Amino acid sequence: MDTRRGILYGISPSNPITQKNLYMSDDTPRQLILGLPKGSLEQSTYELFRKAGFSIKPSSRSYIPRSDDPELQIRLLRAQEMSRYVELGMLDAGLTGHDWIVENGSDVHEVCELKYAKQGRNPVRWVVAVPENSDIHSAKDLEGRRIATEAVGIAKRYLDQHGVKAEVEFSWGATEVKAPELVDAIVELTETGNSLRANNLRILDTILESNTQLICNQQAWKDEWKRAKLEQIAMLLTGALAAETKVLLKCNVQDDNLKKVIGILPSLHAPTLNSLSECDWHSVETVLEESVVRDIIPQLKAAGAEGIIELSLNKIIP
Repeated sequence: MDTRRGILYGISPSNPITQKNLYMSDDTPRQLILGLPKGSLEQSTYELFRKAGFSIKPSSRSYIPRSDDPELQIRLLRAQEMSRYVELGMLDAGLTGHDWIVENGSDVHEVCELKYAKQGRNPVRWVVAVPENSDIHSAKDLEGRRIATEAVGIAKRYLDQHGVKAEVEFSWGATEVKAPELVDAIVELTETGNSLRANNLRILDTILESNTQLICNQQAWKDEWKRAKLEQIAMLLTGALAAETKVLLKCNVQDDNLKKVIGILPSLHAPTLNSLSECDWHSVETVLEESVVRDIIPQLKAAGAEGIIELSLNKIIP
């Protein structure tokens, strides 16, 4: 048995287990082994899965959370190494950034893009940053310089694209504080740029933008059951993300005011109309961006809408 795969299950040569028991017994349902990112994205990932309908809770074995779906086995791993374990088949699937797939050069199937991050929905960026007073103003100025980064492969590919030779060293963390005393420049991940500015660094160039990806092992993707399970998960996760900035607005309107009220309402599609028991009244409902609700509700009231209700949404499935 591959002991590397066994380690992910808490199995070791001193705690052997048969191949049959490793996967399932005859009466055990099939399971998908899914890796979730440990660290900065951990809590937002749990919340995303909750909105998608999955309850995932930490356990005493911190790298093996509990799931209320008997068809899922969850493993917590750093996003940096997720794509390697998926590629090797130690995990069937996992969530990681597109940047780490590129950094590791992993041959995996990308099931879907999930636009969420630690602080928002915008992509994170790998950038080249230098001290504010540095004489480095272009990629060419990096020639012969020393660069620190956690993403050595990404940095080296960037330098190769610009025909620049520089020394790239792996950084174990706190990369922003290394310039200018220890290195001339850094290649660092940023979401808002606040940390870079706080350390008196300016962005020279953006190398790569990245969103979270749901990825799958190539052989697992060919398995009909695993593929169907992943497609279901992808549909629910993307539906949960689609609902994050939207709400359902409902109101009651008389015939005389219906055209005016509908004219106010933006929606994904045409608003839904239902006749009420009183023949000249209608129930109107629509999905719209939460950011516009505060402006629209007073307009609806002025146009004759009554019984206005705003409801939060967990999922929107097209």
